[in-house]
Amino acid sequence: MAGAGDTGDAGRTAKSAGGGTGGAGDAEGFAGAAERRREQRGWYFYDWAVSVFSTSVLTVFLGPYLTSVAEAAADGAGYVHPLGIPVRAGAYFAYAVSVSVLLSVLVMPLAGAIADRSGRKKPIMGVFAYLGAAATTGMFFLEGDRYLLGGALLVVANVSYATAVVVYNSFLPQIATPGERDAVSSRGWAFGYASGSLVLVANLALFLGHESLGVSEGTAVRICLASAGLWWAVFAIIPLRRLRERPAAHTPAGAAPGGGVSLRGGWRQLAGTLRDLRRYPLTLMFLLAYLLYNDGVQTVITQASVFGAGELGMDQTTLIGAILLVQVLAVVGALLLGRLAVRYGAKRTILGSLVAWTATVGAGYVLPAGEPVWFFVLAAAIGMVLGGTQALSRSLYAQLVPPGKEAEYFSLYEVSDRGTSWLGPLVFGLTYQLTGSYRDAIISLVIFFVLGFILLLRVPVRRAVAAVGAAAPDRI
Repeated sequence: MAGAGDTGDAGRTAKSAGGGTGGAGDAEGFAGAAERRREQRGWYFYDWAVSVFSTSVLTVFLGPYLTSVAEAAADGAGYVHPLGIPVRAGAYFAYAVSVSVLLSVLVMPLAGAIADRSGRKKPIMGVFAYLGAAATTGMFFLEGDRYLLGGALLVVANVSYATAVVVYNSFLPQIATPGERDAVSSRGWAFGYASGSLVLVANLALFLGHESLGVSEGTAVRICLASAGLWWAVFAIIPLRRLRERPAAHTPAGAAPGGGVSLRGGWRQLAGTLRDLRRYPLTLMFLLAYLLYNDGVQTVITQASVFGAGELGMDQTTLIGAILLVQVLAVVGALLLGRLAVRYGAKRTILGSLVAWTATVGAGYVLPAGEPVWFFVLAAAIGMVLGGTQALSRSLYAQLVPPGKEAEYFSLYEVSDRGTSWLGPLVFGLTYQLTGSYRDAIISLVIFFVLGFILLLRVPVRRAVAAVGAAAPDRI
């Protein structure tokens, strides 16, 4: 399915991650392969640290729990009124996710521009990682009718999560050669899903055994939420110690005294990034495709528990078990699709996964209520394509980024990365607001996969890699 311009010998041999620029993206400039592997192993551990937030908080516990808190605060018509705006309690979580992402759109590109201009990625990554971990730990205090507190903590945690991941992802072109990136990205996602599975087993044990431990169900949920923040904080130490800073690829005009970079300079650089993106229309086309199909993916992830509980009548134990199954199979799926990408190329493998996503969401629309077996079948199908779709999208985009501008460009990518989508939750929430049916809300997501497939099919990725001045692996 390679598009026009993908054929030919030019760029087939991966000589350097930065296309021979010798800039910040030049992975071959390292002292040796051993040092590169050490950084890669440290890099994997941020996926290990932060994926618990995506899994235990966004996917499993916070959606149903915050919805129940909002329902406890709702008026007789079932509405809450944050800032005086009438919102159906069942849609509050989806709207809160959308608000957090709209704020992320303002914060992420600025942080990315400053990271690239200053060459000091680790301090920026660390500040947002620990801010997000603190907000997540603070969810222990979410109880009663404190839906406003829950929404505020979700916004802070998700904005911080997204911004830290921008900088984290921007290390990928710097620590892996073009031929390594699919495998390195896939292993990172596998680490994340393995971590999510491990912690979710502990969460399930606590949730099921809460009575024997002398705590209420709500308290057990709050402990699970807070533990995700503590896990994030502890394991973020590893990548922050192992990853190396690289000098800025270009002199940061407008730098603040002492070698820093001013916010004003950061905004100027952001404007320059957006102008610069017009020079790479094929990279822009991939971003648009990714924005569409990954918003569908992320909305399925964040709203699956709400759909299962509100429409299919699944209890919390069934929901946690299904999400655990997704996590375990996502490890397998990420590694399997990574191997398929070696043989068929990342683009073809992603396109195949989008066909599977479309079929899976369509099956969810007709899933019978009160039948846990079919819900687990659906979860298994999601798990097998989830990790691979995300991992290969990240590594494919890393090939399309101009060397030396990794954080700036990944800030645009992160608009629709894990848990930070906004179009999908907005469409999901509006559909539920208008129809009162989670089935209608879930089927509305099919359009994201279809349009994303069509756009990605039209991207000639080998020509796109050459356009940014980078070298491409043998198969892409």
